[in-house]
Amino acid sequence: MCGIIGYVGTKEVLPILMGGLRLLEYRGYDSAGVVVFDGKRFRVEKAPGKLQVLASRVARKPLEGTLGLGHTRWATHGGVTEANAHPHLSCDERIAIVHNGIIENYVELKKRLRRHKFRSETDTEIVAHLVEEKYSGDPRAAVLAAVRELRGAYALVIAFARHPDRLYGARLNAPLVVGLDSTESLLASDLHALLPHTRRVAPVEEGRVVELTRAGVRSFDLDGREQPLKPFEVEWSAEAAEKSGYSHFMLKEIHEQADTTAQELQGRLDRARNEVVFEDLGLDRADFRRVRRVVIAACGTSWHAGTATKYGIEEFARLPVDCALASELRYGDYPFDRHTLMLAFSQSGETADTLAAVRMAREAGAKVLAITNIRGSSIARESDAVVYMRARLEVGVAATKTYTSQMMCGLLLGMQMGRWRGMITGAHMGVLMKTALQVPGAIQRVLEDVAEIKRVAERFKKGYDFMYIGRRYNLATAYEGALKMKEISYLHAEGYGAGEMKHGPLALVDDHLTTLAIAPQGRVYEKMVSNIQQVASRKGHVVSVGTDGDALLPTMSEHVLWIPAVAEVWSPVVSVVPLQLLAYYTAVALGRDVDQPRNLAKSVTVE
Repeated sequence: MCGIIGYVGTKEVLPILMGGLRLLEYRGYDSAGVVVFDGKRFRVEKAPGKLQVLASRVARKPLEGTLGLGHTRWATHGGVTEANAHPHLSCDERIAIVHNGIIENYVELKKRLRRHKFRSETDTEIVAHLVEEKYSGDPRAAVLAAVRELRGAYALVIAFARHPDRLYGARLNAPLVVGLDSTESLLASDLHALLPHTRRVAPVEEGRVVELTRAGVRSFDLDGREQPLKPFEVEWSAEAAEKSGYSHFMLKEIHEQADTTAQELQGRLDRARNEVVFEDLGLDRADFRRVRRVVIAACGTSWHAGTATKYGIEEFARLPVDCALASELRYGDYPFDRHTLMLAFSQSGETADTLAAVRMAREAGAKVLAITNIRGSSIARESDAVVYMRARLEVGVAATKTYTSQMMCGLLLGMQMGRWRGMITGAHMGVLMKTALQVPGAIQRVLEDVAEIKRVAERFKKGYDFMYIGRRYNLATAYEGALKMKEISYLHAEGYGAGEMKHGPLALVDDHLTTLAIAPQGRVYEKMVSNIQQVASRKGHVVSVGTDGDALLPTMSEHVLWIPAVAEVWSPVVSVVPLQLLAYYTAVALGRDVDQPRNLAKSVTVE
C-alpha cells in the first residue's frame, strides 16, 4: 500500500521521482505528491486522484533540484484531499516527510505538539512536527529521537532544507529499500522502483534509521550505533515492468504463466535421485522429520495457494495441516511448539498479518519456512528457511502468475516432505515429477484458445452473481476464481466447497446466478458431477471447467472451459487459468481499471 521514492544525487530529481511513482502505481493509491529542494526552500506539488493529475501540474510548474521525495497515498487517516496528500512539511517548512503505515499513538503525540500548526488530518504530519521539535542542528539525532517515540508501522523518508546533501529513512513493520550507486542514493518502498537506476539494493532492517548521501548509505540502530547493510544484486530488469504489447499488465502476466511455472521446475527436479531440490533452503531432512503438524499462514490469494498446498502435504507427507488466515491466526491462541512447522505464504514478503504470525510462531519455538517472491523482504529475513518463487515482477494488483508459482512451490515442497519422511517411494516421486513437467504445456494450450472464455464473459457480464464450486485441490480454485472476479470486475462472486451446496448456497440458484464448477478428472470428479446436476436440475446457469474429451460435462453445462489432462495434484495450477481469463475479459467488457482496481493495493502492509 502507498508508494515512496526518494533521491539525493547530481541529477535533476523531478523526472526520477515521477518515474518512480509511475512504477509504484500498481501498489494502489488515491493521491500523489512530490517535494523538491530548489536550493533555497522546499517546493511541494500534490493532488488527489491519479498520477496524471500531478504530472499535469508539475508540467506547468517544473520543480528543479537534486534532492526530493515522492509519494502515492492510500487514505487511512483523513479523506482523499490535497491537504492530506503527502509530502507534509514542518511548521517552518524546513523539514519534509513522506510515510507509509500507521502511527498508532498519533493522538497522544498531537496533544503534546498542539503548539504546532497542523494543515492536515493525517497521522503522518505529526511526525514532521515531532522531528522539528527534536531538531537542534543534528538531523540524524532528531530522526532517531523522533522514531523512538513512534508506535505502529512506518516507512519514513525525511529531508532537511538545512542539510540538502542527505536523506533519512526509518522503518518498522513496513518495507523500505535503498538503492546504491557511486554518485547517488535512492530510497523506495518497493525495489523495482529503483531498477531504472541501480540493481544493487539493500533492505532497511527492522527498527533501523538510514542516512543517504551522494557518497553512500549508512545504517543505525535506534541507539545510534552503526550497523552493516546487507546489499544484493536484483536479477529482474527494469523492462519487466513494461506491458510488452499487451493491453494490460494482468493479461501479460496471465500469459507468462507457461514460462513461470516452467521456471519453478527448472533445476529443482533431480530425476537421478527422484528428489526436489531447493537452493539454500535453510532446513534439512532432520528438521522435517521432527515435524508433527504444519500450519500455513497467509492472506488473500496466498491463502488460496496455501489451501491447495494443504492437500498436497496431507497426501504426500501424511501430516495434519491447518491453513489459517494470518489476520485471524495472529490474534488467536494457536499452540505452536518445536514440533510445528509454519509455512508463511506471501507474494511480497511484507504482508503485515503474515509477518506478525511468523513472529508469533518463532517466539513459541516453531520453525518457519517462507514461500515468497521477493528476496530481502521482511518475511524472508525473519524466517528460518525460504523457498523463493521465480515469478519475477508482478505489476497487476490482482495476482495471477504469483499464484500459480506459489502453488507449484508449495506442492513441490509437499512432495519432497513426503520423500524426506519416507511416505512416498522414489518410484512414486519419479511419476509425480514427470507429470509436473506437463504443466507449462497444459497452461500454454489454455492460453491459445480463449474464444469460449470470451463468449462466457460477454454473456454473463451484467445482471449475474457468480458461485464458484470445487473440491479437494480445486477448492482453492473455486476460492481464487471468485476472488479474481470480485477484484477486477466488481461483480459479486463467492467460492464454496461443492459439498456445502446443499447446506445453504443451493438456495441462491435462480436465473440470475451463474455457477462455475471446477470439475477436472480426478478423485472427486463423480462428486462434482453430482453437484453440477443439483444446479442444472433447478435450471441454474452452469459453466464448467473440465478435462479435454469429457463427454458428460457438456450434457449438463451451458458452457465448458476445457483444460488438458494433468495429474490431479497439478490440476489447480492449470484450472485457474481459464478463470483468470474469464475475470479479465469480463472486467474489460465492463470498462473496469483492470490493473488498478478500486480500493485495493498490491502489498497490504498495514492491518
